[in-house]
Amino acid sequence: MRIALLGGTGDIGQGLALRWAYDTDHEILVGSRDPDRAREKVEEYLTELDSRGVEASVKGFANEMAADRARVVVLAVPPYHVDDTVSSVADSLSEGDILVSPATGIKRDDEGFHYHRPGAGSVTRLVADAAPEGVHVVGAFHNLPAGRLADLDADLGIDTLVVGDDPDATDMVSRLAEEIEGLRALNAGGIANAPEIEALTPLLINVASNNDGMHDLGVRFR
Repeated sequence: MRIALLGGTGDIGQGLALRWAYDTDHEILVGSRDPDRAREKVEEYLTELDSRGVEASVKGFANEMAADRARVVVLAVPPYHVDDTVSSVADSLSEGDILVSPATGIKRDDEGFHYHRPGAGSVTRLVADAAPEGVHVVGAFHNLPAGRLADLDADLGIDTLVVGDDPDATDMVSRLAEEIEGLRALNAGGIANAPEIEALTPLLINVASNNDGMHDLGVRFR
């Protein structure tokens, strides 16, 4: 399967690209607003994978071209770029494609990090409202520690909560998530539940910031 990572040159995009390339045989398409930047990052990813004896299919494109070539498209961009990115690739998406949103709104003050809830209720809902008709939106990967994800020597042992209104799309994203070794996907219901999940990210950052040895903190439900 081809998986496109729009904004795949950033932290969460890098982690997902490396893990899927390392643990699976999916073709990974790294997208960026700047295709040259995408190709430069792909060379870095391939060098890292080659050093571990892994031959992987990772290619770099402009976001629009990456989205056009994949069935599953991950919006690995900051929340303030989500709407513009969806608009820019709308014509590249086809009916039945799956658009995955890991972004969460965060604001910071002197007390720490806080959930910045958008007017739509959640970033995942914002994506669902902006997505073309017939494109399924799934929220996932919100609370993953990007540094730990990108470190192929690190054991994950963490969960990702998955929300979506189409059961088949949600199942597909859950299966793809669990192909990453040490990552477990848990179904958290429909997109209406996304605010509670997205709000976990600033909580985790606050815990990690205020306690020694908690860098790159993840969540495991038992």
